[in-house]
Amino acid sequence: MQCPKCNSDFEQLQTPLGDVERCTECKGLWIDAYEVEAMKPLADVIDSGDEEIGKAFNAIDRIDCPVCPNNQLLRLVDPKQPHIWFESCPTCKGRFYDAGEFKDLATLDLSDFSRNLAWLSACNLFLLSIKKALYSQRLMIDSKPIP
Repeated sequence: MQCPKCNSDFEQLQTPLGDVERCTECKGLWIDAYEVEAMKPLADVIDSGDEEIGKAFNAIDRIDCPVCPNNQLLRLVDPKQPHIWFESCPTCKGRFYDAGEFKDLATLDLSDFSRNLAWLSACNLFLLSIKKALYSQRLMIDSKPIP
C-alpha cells in the first residue's frame, strides 16, 4: 500500500490493539476508523513523525484512498478539536492523519478547551451581529408608512 500524500510505501505497525500503516517517508498514518479510539493510548509510539513535516503535507488535500481504487478521500475536522483536519474514505472509512495529527488528536488539553471557547465566542458575536442587523432592518420596515 502506498501513502496518498507522498506516494511512498507504508510500513505495517503491529500493536496489541491492532495494526496501523505508517508512511516510511512522511510518517503519515492510515488507521481504520473503528480502531481510532483504541489506538489513542499508543499515539506517542505510532505517530513518531515530525509535526512540522506533517503541517506541510496537510496542505495536500485532494488525495485518493490507498485501499479503495479511484476513491477520493474527504477532508474532515474533528468536532472536539477543530484545528485537526484529517482525510477519510467514504467507502472503507479509513482515515489518514499527517505526522503529528494523531498525537494531537489523542491529547485533549486546556489549550483545546480555550480554542473551542474562542471559536464559540466568535460564533456568538457573529450571531449577535446578524440579530442586530435583522432587528434594525425590521425597525426600518416597521417605520415605513403603510400605503
